[in-house]
Amino acid sequence: MLWKKCDCGCSSALENTEIFNVSQSCMEDTNTFLWEINQDRPQDYAVLMYDAYGKIGSNVEGGNTNRPGLLEQCRSAHGPSFSGQYCQVFLRQGRVQYFVGICVPDSCGEEDVQMLVLYGRLGYAHTSLIPPLPGILSNDSTQELIMTHCLPNTISPGASDITCLFVCCIMVAVPLVATLFTTLIRRQRAREVSPGAESCSLNTGLNLYGTMKTNSSSSIDINSNTLVENSRNSSSPNLPCFPQSCVYQWLQVFSLQTTSQGVLNTSSSIQGGGFSSLNGIRVLSLLWIICGHSAQFPVINNLDNYKNWKKTVESSPVYVVSMSGPVFLAVDTFLLLGGLLSAKSLLGFIDRADDKMTPSLVASYLFRRIKRIQPLHMFIMCLTIGLVSVVHWGPYWFPFIDTLMDCKTYWWANLLLISNLLPVHEICIPWTWYLSLDFQCYTTTPLLMYFYRLNKDLFAFVAGGLLLATTMTSTVITALFQLPVFQPSTLTSENYVLHYYVKPYTRYGPFLIGILTGIYLTTKKDQLLKKKWQAALGWFFCLCVMAALVGLAYVLRQTPHYPSVPHALYQGLHRPLWALAVTWIIVACEEGYGGFINSLLSLNVWVPLSNISFACYLAHPVFIILYIGLQETPIHYTDINFMYMFLGHLTLTLIVSYVLTVLIEKPYLNLKWSST
Repeated sequence: MLWKKCDCGCSSALENTEIFNVSQSCMEDTNTFLWEINQDRPQDYAVLMYDAYGKIGSNVEGGNTNRPGLLEQCRSAHGPSFSGQYCQVFLRQGRVQYFVGICVPDSCGEEDVQMLVLYGRLGYAHTSLIPPLPGILSNDSTQELIMTHCLPNTISPGASDITCLFVCCIMVAVPLVATLFTTLIRRQRAREVSPGAESCSLNTGLNLYGTMKTNSSSSIDINSNTLVENSRNSSSPNLPCFPQSCVYQWLQVFSLQTTSQGVLNTSSSIQGGGFSSLNGIRVLSLLWIICGHSAQFPVINNLDNYKNWKKTVESSPVYVVSMSGPVFLAVDTFLLLGGLLSAKSLLGFIDRADDKMTPSLVASYLFRRIKRIQPLHMFIMCLTIGLVSVVHWGPYWFPFIDTLMDCKTYWWANLLLISNLLPVHEICIPWTWYLSLDFQCYTTTPLLMYFYRLNKDLFAFVAGGLLLATTMTSTVITALFQLPVFQPSTLTSENYVLHYYVKPYTRYGPFLIGILTGIYLTTKKDQLLKKKWQAALGWFFCLCVMAALVGLAYVLRQTPHYPSVPHALYQGLHRPLWALAVTWIIVACEEGYGGFINSLLSLNVWVPLSNISFACYLAHPVFIILYIGLQETPIHYTDINFMYMFLGHLTLTLIVSYVLTVLIEKPYLNLKWSST
């Protein structure tokens, strides 16, 4: 046997391989590799495999404990009868947990690797390729094996993965095919057009260039919170006389000639020409979220100086803006905008229905919302599942893959928009919890509108009770579970997400305030602000509240070890207070007291970015995860590195989100299933 050739310090404990339950082929190939690296002039494959092993680096005290090695170099090594296979050995040494990347023959399975490490062939014996941390860096020199995992050299997607990729291809192919056919039909029309045909075309709703015309005015708000339509109820237009088929209308709806119109338009997409400040608020909130995710995702496991990062962030109040709880106040801003526009939209529906709020109107209203969010949501879910199965992941795959793979079991929760009600470790595509929360809040708008139309006093009582209930619930849950204020030291606090962060009963406050704001702005007959001193006082309190909420997150950065009244009050009140502050900004801008802030928020440049904001929200975590999951080496934290990561993720997100908007989102948004 080949293991007998290993005469340079190899462990004699493996003389009987059957004791350790290691396969014959794995043992022979391993011994060949170990024998080769002890030669004076080892072969190239052995040098590559040995060099691919993870080794102790500098700054262990700063958090550089993982030793990822070189995955691709390992795979590029080809021995006499085997190739290199990259595996990870997860170890514990005293209080330190880390993993080491090793390169073993591809004839070894995970159980073989584990036995080889446990019994000294690769691990703790004389020729250890996984040396423990030096005693000066760890009080305990004993390594404890937690688990081993080998990354396969080949990709083998399952049936569900192939199905998801097929669905994605179909959803992309349909608008492309529709675009091709629309182009061909337009060219044919251009050649065959005649005065009679032109007249017929104009009368039936199509101009010479194939652009659809309707008898209604339509304004659609393309954003991550709301679909606002202002379509007059009218009978469906007659089918076009050329060609005489409704198929052409569907081709028009899905073609890029139609879906790309208005996406990059700089005129406001908000119904009625008002609320122009909402575009700026929406885009700035989105940028805040992308910045927070870009800064926080790598922290989970990718930094080689995590302790240095944590010390810097927690000791400087400047970082609280981008790497702490305040980042996610932007989510509450989205909830506020969602409530505002949902109330305005429903009031518009009721007005066009002769002031009647019928069950069919409510059903149509909710269906439009589902049609608004689900196509792109399902596409991103299928795309992510497909990417997980076909991408050659790097050493830092494990924080994300297990979570994403939950999609194969809990995909139905995303389809039903209830994923946020599942335990946090079972949520498919974790960042889509917001869509479920938003829709659950959205379904309450018709009920509150019913009370509003029935009796104003009853409506005020119900709304006040709901606001008090959600505030008290957040306060009590924070006290009972001793929840943090989501600082860097508690980024992985499961109780925080499980019981507080994604639940409708703790996050409903901003959406409810948005509904109240929408009702006020839609039905008001007189301005709230009549004098400049009122506006000045309002702006003073607004900015003070915002500054206090951000600053208190730094003051309360330590996780409480007992029920803490300050933490509980902060968690219960800070989201509604933030929503009220943003509400003031909207009202002040609408009533002419916004000043330069209104000018900034109403810039035309925000409009096209607002139009693709929904796709940006869904797509940007995919780029961040791909970037992190494909890294072979850890990321070194510096401000400049994080800034470039943010700008890179943002640039890719904007480009791809425009494509997703015109290919996936807009076709279903424009599609009309009936005449209503």
